Amino acid sequence: MKAPWPFRNFGLKLLSVGIGTLLWISVSGEETVERGLRAPLELQQFPAGLEISGDAPSTVDVRVRGTAGALSRVNAGDIVAVLDLHAVRAGNRLFAMTPEQVRSPYGVEVVQVTPSTIALALENSLTREVPVTLSVEGAPAAGYVVVGKPVVTPDRVEIVGPETAVKRAIEAVTETISVEGVHDSLREDLTVGLLDPSLRLKTQRTVTVAVKIAPAPVERTLRGLPIRFRNLGPQLSAQVVPAVADVAVRGTKDVINKVGAGDVTAYVDLNGLGAGQYMLAIHADAPERAGVTRVEPSTIQVQIVSVKN
Repeated sequence: MKAPWPFRNFGLKLLSVGIGTLLWISVSGEETVERGLRAPLELQQFPAGLEISGDAPSTVDVRVRGTAGALSRVNAGDIVAVLDLHAVRAGNRLFAMTPEQVRSPYGVEVVQVTPSTIALALENSLTREVPVTLSVEGAPAAGYVVVGKPVVTPDRVEIVGPETAVKRAIEAVTETISVEGVHDSLREDLTVGLLDPSLRLKTQRTVTVAVKIAPAPVERTLRGLPIRFRNLGPQLSAQVVPAVADVAVRGTKDVINKVGAGDVTAYVDLNGLGAGQYMLAIHADAPERAGVTRVEPSTIQVQIVSVKN
């Protein structure tokens, strides 16, 4: 005859009761402790069209209570402070932080949150275009120069952020590009950024920068060039003292090496002048692709006299 059902598997049931009793004794005898932790602050349901102006706290300090065993099992991210912003409006706002706004694992009680109040400055979001500013460092190889201004494409980007910060921004900046020791033109893609951490780029993250490098121009002085007259009136004669001038011309090395004394003309313009003594500026003409940088002397004394038939 089988034993009545309450006594069926009696040994296993007795073992289970014993284990449960031991666990209860173990847990009930474990000391309750309190500990301070730092928890991340999570901003939920952030309204579209608003931005946080200035620094916003990213963490809060919490006091938690539980058994030593329960607290020892708490991992990073198990305790999170939550701030619900679904109905917030622009302006300086204060939000109470209570233990009920902190998520924690079973067996861990949150007893205090510090700070108890969170202050946030909220502004309307604004988008605006600003110019991209390039920073160039170094010097090209000897005998070479940077020609003109570097070309940045695109030269403007859209930025987004709190209204006051966006209105205050004047530029976006790139990484520094180096031309140190370079003798060929450069073309590079550079990252664009903003110095104000409250601002961000809407879309564009890189720009293309082109820097033109070319051989440096050289200068040569042609000495003792005769000074000629232009636009001397009829029945007039002119004399200059001194009668020669030095003219400095500048251009690429290939061009300047081909320039001779006969290719440059020093002259004074006598248009509209009658008989008399004058102090006039000396001008000079140079070949195409060469420029006149200096004439010495820069002025000269001219004597104009009438000539009778």
